[in-house]
Order: sequence, then C-alpha cells, then structure tokens
Amino acid sequence: MSRARLAVVAVGAVTALLLATIGVAVLLSGHEPATRSPSVAGALVPVTGTPTAAAATAPAVLSPTPQPTPQDQQVVGSASKHVLAGYWQNFVNHAVALPLAAVPRGYNLVDVAFAAADSRHDGGVTFALSPALARALGGYTTAQFTKDIATLHARGQHVLISVNGAGGAVSINSSSAATNFASSISNLMNTYGFDGVDIDFENGIDVASTAQALHSLAVLHPGVLITLAPQADDVQSASSAYFQLALSIRSILTISFTQYYNAGTMTGCDGAAHAQGTEDFLTALACTQLRNGGLSPSQIGLGLPASKLAAKHGYLAPSLVNSALGCLATGHGCSGFAPPATWPTIAGAMTWSINWDAANGYEFLRTVSPYLQSMP
Repeated sequence: MSRARLAVVAVGAVTALLLATIGVAVLLSGHEPATRSPSVAGALVPVTGTPTAAAATAPAVLSPTPQPTPQDQQVVGSASKHVLAGYWQNFVNHAVALPLAAVPRGYNLVDVAFAAADSRHDGGVTFALSPALARALGGYTTAQFTKDIATLHARGQHVLISVNGAGGAVSINSSSAATNFASSISNLMNTYGFDGVDIDFENGIDVASTAQALHSLAVLHPGVLITLAPQADDVQSASSAYFQLALSIRSILTISFTQYYNAGTMTGCDGAAHAQGTEDFLTALACTQLRNGGLSPSQIGLGLPASKLAAKHGYLAPSLVNSALGCLATGHGCSGFAPPATWPTIAGAMTWSINWDAANGYEFLRTVSPYLQSMP
C-alpha cells in the first residue's frame, strides 16, 4: 500500500508565541503521561516554509509574565511529501507550557498528549484540559483549546488525540472494549475537532482487539488519521505485536513513528549491535522495518527526543536526524551503516515533544523541518 500524496497549503501568516520559563528535569522512559512524562484513508497536508523570527504579539490566554519570543515558521515554499509530527503536552513539567495555537505551523501533525482511561467503560477514553496547564497559561479554557484546533486546521495542520503514553491505563482487550474505544474516540473527534488518533501503548497491546477498534473508527470517520508510536523494541520483528497491529491496519494506517530512544543497544538489519543516540541506531533499526515489507516506506517515520532533557537516553542532534533521513531516503549522509536499499518516500520525523523543543529554542523544528521540505 502507498500513502496518499501529501498536499500543500501555502499561507503567509506569522504566529507569535510566548514561552514559559524553563527548568531542568529528567523524564521517565517513553512518552511522559499527563501525571508525569497507504493507501491512507485521510491525507495529511504538510505545511512548508523556512523558520523565521516572529513578531512578538501575546495571545490573550498566556501567562502575564513576559517571555522570550521563539522562532516561528513562515509558511512559504513548495509542496512537501514528508511530515514533521510532535506531541503537545496537556500537563505541566519543566518544559514550556504552550496554548495549542502557539504550536509553530512547521509541525504538520500535532499529537495532543494524552487521552485517559474511562473508568466507566472498558476500553473507553476521556479527555479534559489539564487544570494545572490552564493555570500556567493564565486561564486557558476548553473553549479556547477547541478554537485553537480550528486555528491549526486553518493553517493546514492536523491534530490527533494520543492515547496512553508510558503510564497510560487504556487497554483494548476484548470486542466490547474495541467498540467502546472506537465510540469514545469518535465522540472526542466530534466534540473537539480532532482529525484522528495516535496509539502510544507502551505496556502491551492486544492486536486483534486494537485492530478491530481502529477499523471500526475508520468506518465511523472515513478519512480518519491513525498513527502509531511503538517503542524501538516493539517493531524489530515482523512477528512482534506492534508490527502485527501495523500490518493489520495498513489500509488505514497513516504513519508509524518508532521511538528510537530510551532503548539501550539493539541489533540492526545488518546483524550488528548499535547504540542509541547514534545515526547508525536510527538507520540500521529503521532498515529492519523497511525491509520486512508489508508497510509502505511512506508509513514509517523516525521518532526522537527534542532535547537532551526530553528523554533519559537516546538524544541525537537534529542535524544527525537529517543525516539518518537522507541515508535512508537516498543512500547519502550515512555514517558507519550503509543500508542495502533506499526508501525515498520515508514518511518523516516525530519528536517528543513540541514543548521540549520550545524549551530548546525550537532547534528540532528549525533543523529538521527545512530538511524534510527539501527531500524529494
């Protein structure tokens, strides 16, 4: 299956951001939960452009404390076939708290982290704006959050609701749970305007029931966007549960972004051991997925921390993320590992998180987004 070609929306607006003061923290493994850390049914619309300095205009919902102005993306340029995704934190930690509308438009796909388990319905999920985040932003409201989703849509960005993270409690392990999951995600899409769902299950997965849930959601919402965020060791064999899930939903899967961090040393497609935090770790492990077949290269992306503070282990400089993407797409820019083939349509990159990227001066965005736009 091959993913639908990504269209471009060219707009000339500049969004101004205000950032909260950053601190230092060491996160837990995986994606931080809210209490701590194809043929594609729907086509993404990547927004292009070179990062430029934004004028400083304060959104009404932000903290009254004056904050530095970050780099933003001015939307110009030609069509891109590759996607930059990032997680928006619906909780407060030492990263920068942001209203959703402050997410730079260079992020084509924004995952709202996270939906929570509905204790009344097995497999069901709920979502509520974090009270702590609302206070940190000086009175951010659910109504403003919903409006911000519409604002991102007007820029050509897509917003998904992500489920679970490292400490999430949502489990889909029966047919009834699958029905509840699909119904509850559908309700959230109708209520807030989400474009789909991101599956970030880090504590086991029931393939049959989860696939049933996602296929049911695709029936309820034709064109729904569905992404996966497996950890690195979840997809290193075609027989693994996460890989089997991806194959089971390949006709409706948008992109699977593997988390290439907090993983230690692992074996690549060359049979050699590669240490996380290196270009070879990305290329040799991604090669395993790309060579296994079953998924289109356009359904496979690379997930990395936005900064050294965003994950315990596995940070890689954004320039080397670009090198890894180029190595896999064209065979150029490789380090010690040279892939046996090239995959020019590889989907792109994901980062945990947009908030940590903001705390690091948007280095990930400023480095990786232009490179993705330049890829053929």
